[in-house]
Parts: sequence; structure tokens; C-alpha cells
Amino acid sequence: MSDSDTTASPAGGTRDLIILGGGLVGMTLALAAARAGITSHVIDRADPADLVAEGADGRASAISTASWNLFANIGLGDRLAPLGCPIDAIAVTDEMKPGRIDFAPKPEEGSLGRMFFNRDLRLALFDAAKEEPKIAWHVRMEAMRRERGPNGVEVELSDGRVLRASLLVAAEGRQSPTRDEAGFAMAKWDYRHRAMVTALFHEKPHGNTAWEIFYPAGPFALLPLLDDAQGRHRSALVWTVAEKDAAGIIAMNDAMFVNEVAARMHGVLGRIELAAPRMSYPLRFHHAGKVVDQRLAVIGDAAHGMHPIAGQGLNLGLRDVGALVEVLTEGMRLGLEPGDAQLLGRYEKWRSLDAFMVMSVTDGLTRLFGVPGRLPSAVRRLGMGAVQRMPRLKRFFMDEARGVSGRLPELLQG
Repeated sequence: MSDSDTTASPAGGTRDLIILGGGLVGMTLALAAARAGITSHVIDRADPADLVAEGADGRASAISTASWNLFANIGLGDRLAPLGCPIDAIAVTDEMKPGRIDFAPKPEEGSLGRMFFNRDLRLALFDAAKEEPKIAWHVRMEAMRRERGPNGVEVELSDGRVLRASLLVAAEGRQSPTRDEAGFAMAKWDYRHRAMVTALFHEKPHGNTAWEIFYPAGPFALLPLLDDAQGRHRSALVWTVAEKDAAGIIAMNDAMFVNEVAARMHGVLGRIELAAPRMSYPLRFHHAGKVVDQRLAVIGDAAHGMHPIAGQGLNLGLRDVGALVEVLTEGMRLGLEPGDAQLLGRYEKWRSLDAFMVMSVTDGLTRLFGVPGRLPSAVRRLGMGAVQRMPRLKRFFMDEARGVSGRLPELLQG
């Protein structure tokens, strides 16, 4: 066994799946598949130790109720439960002016989701994967050659080994070479914005409330996190800025950056200081016109990427996982192999409408509230008022946050 394999089981041989990409979505798929008796090779170019190192990544993710059910159903509930902060309400405001909208479910409906540091999610997934014999995990490895044929798939690793499976799954993220090699047509555009991401310590407790503050340049989001071991209050920050202004903000020292952030918070959480490294990334939309091909399925950011305004990017990828595992499990129970074209067709039909609806609404919300130069402030305020006055639309946004809209795979149900 190569020292680039982190599983105790033999790394070679033929398995049911080859999963390209061992990130949050790819590794969740491997674990969910293993729970259903489906074996996999997971190939990732990164070193897991680098991804979970202290201070390497200060990002956090909003995990919907459905995504939480998935984690619980694959055995991660006990590990993750103490690490997530519930989102009990979302306060939406236009530049902190009067007339804010409050999204809050009824007590019996539970929270609008939970906030987790990405590092905590990775640690839980990676630790579980190391103990799972149905997963052969190949790290610090490149897929040098990918071949798909009528009888199976084959991937050659950078160390010369050849892995074989029935189905190839691309979970490589937005720049997926496997998706591009397959020639999938993509709808895509650039919002010409950049997200500034970090975490903050703050003086006042957040009360499990997330804030979405809309400014002409774009949304400014504060997302509740658990207090740290010293009892300091924390929230995640996602500050959207125009790309033309991004370089100047990135160049700020920490003190200047904190002052700019504080000015936009209007003291809602009291004094603040940085609690994590600062990161940034460009905001773009992309959506694959198809997500399957011969013995190939594309999931997560490889299939769809959107603006973070609604916090649904990772959750949409986890819904891909739940659907794919359910389709494969039912098909294999009937004697079909994972790469069967009927199963892939069913997966694509199931996911296409849901992904398109979520992305369309998210993009519409982005254009209504978050894109400078598209709509004047008065129209933004009118749009917010319209959401407040239309119970069905408000309910849609709440259901998306909780991850309970539409028909969900069994793994994503409580």
C-alpha cells in the first residue's frame, strides 16, 4: 500500500465508485455510499493534514436541516452536534434602516440550520473515512488519465497505479477537469464581486440570529457561531464587495479591515476583532446543462455554483449526494451496477429541477438585492417589502434555509 493511501484496507482493485475530489461533498458521498454497502476509491490532490491545520481555513458553512439529517444518518451526528450553532432567526435589513424583515420559524419547526466551521466538518469526515474499509482514500494524488467505456471506468494515478470502478463521480469543485473533459455545456457568468470571508469575536451575544445587511455594493452577512472555549462570542463574516474595490480591501492591514467592518455593523454586536484568517474569492454563477454522461455523474460545485447570498451552495451539493446514493442503492438492490445508464438518467432527472429552482431563485435574489448598478436603493427596499408582504415567497426562502422544500432523498430526512 502506498504511503499516499490513508485507509487500512487494500487500496487497489475494482470498486463500485471512483470519486474524484475528497472535499466536503466528495467525502460525504464516500461515507454515505459506504453506509449503503457501496465501495469507493476517493482521489484527492490535497494533503488532509494541510486542510485541517489550525488557522488554515477560517470559513464556516450554514448547514440546512436536510444536510444535518444526512450527516446524522451517516453516523456523524454525535461528533458534530456539540460544534454547530443553531440559526434561530435571520434579520434582513437595507443598510440598517428601519423596516427590517425577520425570518423566524415557529418553535415546532426547529432552527433555520446550523453554522459549522469548515475545519470541524472536515475533521469529522476525514476521521470517519480513515476508519471505513469500504473507502480507499488516495491523497496527494492526481488523476493523470480518466477513461470511461461501456464496461466500466479506469483512472491512472500520478504514481502509476490504475484504479477501476463501475462509475466515475466528479466532485472536484468549480474548476472540474473531468466535467470539462466530458464537454458539458455550462451556463455561467461573473457577478464582478468578491467575497471577503473571516470570523469575528464580538462583545454582544448574537442570540443565534444571522444578519443579512444589504448595501449598494452588495450584501454583508453575519452568521452566528458557537462561543469559543474562553466564552468569547463569535460570528462568521461574508462581506461582498465589487471586484474593482477588492484589491484595496485585501491590502488593508487587520486594524483597517476591522474598522471598515465595524462601520458596516453599526454596533449591532458591539466591539469586534478578528477571530480567523481573512480569505477572499470571486463570485461567479455556473450551472451544467447536464450532470451525467456514460458512467459519469457530476456533483457539488462541479455541477453548480452560485452567489453565497442564500448560503445554499454546500447544501445543494449535499442534496446531490443524498439523491445519488438513494438512486444507486435502489438500483443495486435490483441487480443493476452503479454505472447503469438508467440509474444515471434517474439521478439527473431528480436533481435537475431542484438545482435549477434553487439557483434561479438565488440568482434572482442576488440581482434584486446584491448587484450594484442594476437596481436603485428604492427598488431594493420595494423588493424587501414585497418579500415581507408575500407569505408564500417568505415561506419559500425559509424552507430553502431549512432544506425542507421539495421531495428529499431518504438520507436527508429526519
